[in-house]
Amino acid sequence: MQEIMITNKIIRLFKQKGLGTVLPPITPVSGGFLHRMYRVNTEDRSFAVKHLNPEIMQRPAAAENFRRAEALEAVLEAGGLPVVAAMTVNGRKLQTLDGAYIYLFPWQNGTTTDWYHTTAEQCRIAGSIQGRIHALSSRQIEKPEPERSAIPWDEYIRQASAQNSELAPLLRENEALLIYAQEQMNAAGAALPGIETITDEDMDPKNVMWDGAKPAVIDLECLEYGNPVSSAIQLSLQWSGITICDLDFAKLKAFFDGYLEAYDNGFRDYDRVFGLAYTWIEW
Repeated sequence: MQEIMITNKIIRLFKQKGLGTVLPPITPVSGGFLHRMYRVNTEDRSFAVKHLNPEIMQRPAAAENFRRAEALEAVLEAGGLPVVAAMTVNGRKLQTLDGAYIYLFPWQNGTTTDWYHTTAEQCRIAGSIQGRIHALSSRQIEKPEPERSAIPWDEYIRQASAQNSELAPLLRENEALLIYAQEQMNAAGAALPGIETITDEDMDPKNVMWDGAKPAVIDLECLEYGNPVSSAIQLSLQWSGITICDLDFAKLKAFFDGYLEAYDNGFRDYDRVFGLAYTWIEW
């Protein structure tokens, strides 16, 4: 029933915006954990339609977050980055109809890779794209007070033990490691330079489509201003295999080869910020 309702809204939206007559069927496509994606065909072109999760759109900060991302997306478009940006229709990117929030995209041919199948060349290209994004609006800022992680591992272990949780022995066995990781992450945050750029923290392998060797970055809703060193560290690790606990240093080097060729802010103390690799403890 819900799919039928969404389908009807898409048909009405296309008619309302003068985008052409929708040719059935409207096909759900994979991709995205929070929102729903569909392929929609008209007589002369194909679209990717993203129906945003209504629960997320009810959050107080959601509208402002999307507006900020849209503005930064326009900067990437103007800078010639290989991105699939939401279409502007009647002066707006985000379309609304009867409580539904919808983005429209030109259909992008290609496929994404995954954590297991990235190549060194894809890592180099991904690093170059991230570097080009960071180079668009790089500026020195007063070094902010770093956020510190202060997870009370001893209290979590006490609570888990009191509840006879199967996690209790795992936490006890790894308490020293968890404390070490937290300390290293906090030290890395304190060592970050005072630089701010546009960042795309979500540009992991699932959000880059490849049409042969040609890349296109999708899902740009996480664009914001942030620290480029932190962003480069996090993404280089993801592209080179840390997510599957199989870090490939050749891929890591390839990512930074591409990155530093596109953008070099002069920072060289990456060994001091490698503790950012431990952000998993916050999860």
